[in-house]
Amino acid sequence: MVPKGFDWDRGNQRKNLEKHGVGKDLIEAFFARGPRTAPDPKHSEKEPRYLAVGQTAEGRWMIVSFTIRSKAGVQILRPISARYMHAREVKDYETAD
Repeated sequence: MVPKGFDWDRGNQRKNLEKHGVGKDLIEAFFARGPRTAPDPKHSEKEPRYLAVGQTAEGRWMIVSFTIRSKAGVQILRPISARYMHAREVKDYETAD
C-alpha cells in the first residue's frame, strides 16, 4: 500500500521516535516498500485500524499500527504506533502461513 500522503503531527512523530527510535522518514519509506497489511479489529473501536508488517531497506522487521483518514477528499495514512519487531515476533511471523 502506498498512500496518497501521511497525516503527521507532533504527537505521532515524537511518540514513535522517542519511544521506539522510529522516525517519520523511516515509516514513510517502510510503506513505500509495500508491507503486508491486515485489519486490527482488537483496536478498531473508534475507527478502523490496521497493522502493517515488513522490512526496512536495512532488513529490520517493523510493525506499524495505522488508520486511514480523509483530508480534502484524499485518503491519507495516519501512523499511530511504529516499532521494530522483537526476535520472537519475527520468528513467529516467518514460520506462519
